[in-house]
Order: sequence, then C-alpha cells, then structure tokens
Amino acid sequence: MSTPRDASEQSRVARLHPADWRNPTPVARYDLVIVGGGTAGLVAAHAAAALGVNVALIERQLLGGNCLNIGCVPSKALIRTSRLYAEMRHAEQFGAQSPADIKVDFAAVMQRMRIIRARLSRTSSVEELLNAGVTVFFGQAHFIGPDALHLDGVDGAILRFRKAIIATGAQPDTPTISGLVEAGYFTNATVFDLTELPRRLLVIGGGPLGCEMAQALSRFGAHTTIVQNWPLFLPREERDAAQILSDAFARDGIEVRLNTEVVRVCTEDGQKLVQLVSDDYRSTITVDAILTGTGRVPSVDGLCLEAAGVAYDSDHGVHVNDFLCTSNRRVYAVGDVCLEYKFNNTADASARIAVHNALRSGRQRLSSLTVPWCTYTDPEVAHVGLYVRQARKRGIPVKTFTIPMHDVDRAVADSEEAGFVKIHVREGTDQILGATIVARHAGEMISEITLAMVAGVGLRTLSRVMHPYPTQAEAITKAADACHRSQHSSTIPSRLRRWFRR
Repeated sequence: MSTPRDASEQSRVARLHPADWRNPTPVARYDLVIVGGGTAGLVAAHAAAALGVNVALIERQLLGGNCLNIGCVPSKALIRTSRLYAEMRHAEQFGAQSPADIKVDFAAVMQRMRIIRARLSRTSSVEELLNAGVTVFFGQAHFIGPDALHLDGVDGAILRFRKAIIATGAQPDTPTISGLVEAGYFTNATVFDLTELPRRLLVIGGGPLGCEMAQALSRFGAHTTIVQNWPLFLPREERDAAQILSDAFARDGIEVRLNTEVVRVCTEDGQKLVQLVSDDYRSTITVDAILTGTGRVPSVDGLCLEAAGVAYDSDHGVHVNDFLCTSNRRVYAVGDVCLEYKFNNTADASARIAVHNALRSGRQRLSSLTVPWCTYTDPEVAHVGLYVRQARKRGIPVKTFTIPMHDVDRAVADSEEAGFVKIHVREGTDQILGATIVARHAGEMISEITLAMVAGVGLRTLSRVMHPYPTQAEAITKAADACHRSQHSSTIPSRLRRWFRR
C-alpha cells in the first residue's frame, strides 16, 4: 500500500525533494553543515543563514522531516475530521438532529490530509532554503573525520566544516514480536498511506501516538483495540488525566487491554490472529490491521559517528551537554536524535540554542527551557513543568489548585465538561511549578501557564488577567483566585482586628 500520487502528493514531493535535483559542488569549507532537514535542521539552517554564514544542509529523503510528512501535520488533520464525525453522531446533545445514516468517506478524509500536508510543505521547501541563502544537498552522509562529511552516491562529495549540527531525528521503534513482520503492520511513518479504513484495528502501545490514532480511526468506524503492557496508558501523565481519557475511549467504543502483551502474530485467510497474554490469561483476537505506537528511537545508523569522535548509543542517541555540544567540540546535536522530549517545539528550540552556541560562542542552556506538551486526543491532555511526584522527589513542598471543567461556564455551554485545570505551586508561595490541563482545547490553554512560568509571574498575578467571557481558559483565573484566597485568608482576621482597634 502506498500513498496515492495525486496532485497534492506530487506538489509536496516536488517541493521537498525535486526529482531533477543535482547537488552543487561543495565549497572548500562551510561555516556550518547541518545533517538532517526536519524541523530542527530547517530551523537551524534559517537561523544560521540569517547570521550571514556559509551554511549547507544535507537531507537524505524529504525536507520537513517527521512532523510535516508523517507526524504532527497529517495526524492533526485526521484528528480534526474524526472530531467532526463524533459531533455529528451526538448532535442531539446540542439540540440538533443527527443524520439518519452517517457514512464516512475515508478516501476523502485522507485526500483532505494530503491537501493540507502539501499546502504546509511550502515553508519547508528547497526554494525557501535557497532564498534564505542555504546550500542544499540530498543524499546519505557520514562522517569521515572530526571536521568532514562524505556524501554518498553517484555525485558523492566531501563537505568540510568549521561547525556541524546533527539533526537526523528519530524513527519508529518496532517491537520484537514473533510473526509481526511477516503479517505486516503500520507505524507512524506508514499509517498515513492507508487508502481504506481497516474494519478491525489493533494498536500496540498506549503512548501519545497510539492513543491519538486509536481514537481518530475508531471515530471513522474501525473497531479498535489498544494493547498496553503497562498497568496504565499515557504513563507520563497524571492518573486522573489518564482516567478521564479512559472514560472517553470507552464512549468511543475503544477496547483497552492493560497489563497485556502481544506475544505472537500469524495470518489466516487474510486476517491477522494476535495472541495476547495478560498475567496468566491467554487469548487471541482477530484484526485486519496492526499499528505499532510504541515510540521512536534516535536515527544514528549510517552516520559513522565514531569517525568524528561523537559519543552516542542506540537508546538515547547522540550524547550532548547542556549546551547541546557533543564530545566533539565542533559538532552539536539537536532535536529527536539527542533529546528526551521528542516534540516539534523542543526540536525548534534546541536548534536555536545550538546555532547560537556554535556560531556566536553562546552559553545558552537546554535546561533553561520550559517545555509544554500536549496529547491531541479528545479531550486533550497538556502539561508543563513538574508533576507533584517530581516536586516531592526533589523535596519541594507542593500545593495544588484544581478547577473541574464542569465548573466553567463555557465548558458547560459547549458540552465539553470532561477535564480539569490543575496548577501546582510551591507551598506558601504562588510560584508555579507545573500544570496539567485536560480539556477540549488544553493545548491552547497551557500556553498561558507556560508564559507565566517563563516570565516568573506568580499564580496570584494571573487572577488579575482578564479573559473574555465566556471562555474555557477562565478555569485558569478560577485557579488563580483560589490561590489568592488561600494565601490571604489567614491574614484577614488580624488585619480586621487592627483596623477595629483604631
């Protein structure tokens, strides 16, 4: 199965790797060579070119990387359409009539995704890089020394550099399961090639990718089962957040099997028979398609990092210090190839830090970043800063202010009451340590908390931030008001007594 080569696909590929491309002749030495043309590589290239240095970028496949081609952009396009179908099925909840027979045109859904992906590819194109002053090479590159790369292929060449940035990203981490390869499966890199909706779908893994795609494809009509070998899914998040999402999955008809492991897959009459083990209980389910959502691993194969004296390992990728410099002082690494948090926003931010440190002798630190993230299920689950368990592990006393979304007028009016805003502060102060938001628009709402943390604004100050009424973000003001009341209630009686004694 492959992506239909319609006009949208043709324009996307033409922008991101022109078929008639011929690599230029390298100059004697580049100020900066970037290996990888995903989010991190593109941001680094534009930032470096803006400084006026001689910069080259090498990409072996398509510019734009995971996010544009097989990640954030196509998945969010599908998620948006799946929400529409879910709302249509529950139109009575809004005082409207549900259509008698809702049929999903899956081909049209995927075509919309491809159109959006092609449109957004314009900002990641070869033309944009050339206009910015970046020299572009396509092909597989590997290090041949501490300050040189070799570009493989018929037009192979040697690119020497003063500084280099490794931005090769990450690739799907496929679980080792007997018979899986023979039976066939999808990953985040191939699921957007679907041309027909599978009738029965197994999703292996309960992380963000698995949860997002399981819910979206379930809403299109696939009978979906999530198998997770942990006792919970979204293991990084707060337990009550995962519980709310579990309830949402149940409403969507998704079957979730926790503490369960896939041990074998075999095929029979065109169907996939999947053997499961949960504690001592064994069972078999029959599905038409399997999606692995067990995470991603850094892409370091083929780089010959040893030749450059760059330390790495297969699990954590390239080793970097807080300034994103590797064990070779000429070479930096950014994005998914070296970071724990493999998000588009961290790839972007790390690229800017690395360019500043590499080309301007800067001392910007990765640890100074305040990193928000969001899982785009329905409701969304967003987080920034510390969890309570992390704060307590560091010996930091914590007080938490929680506002259920059913106490927020706009959430009630929207029939989007599932969720909460939970903000953690250092006890006795209003210093924000972290926050979790579970709501329909949590990804948008978390930015207000992130801004406050970056700017050093306390939670009580947020009580003075006026929101248009009604909005779901009013929940943040309510949490801030609760913080203000709790920290002033103990002082009011003594103030009143002093006032009456006047």
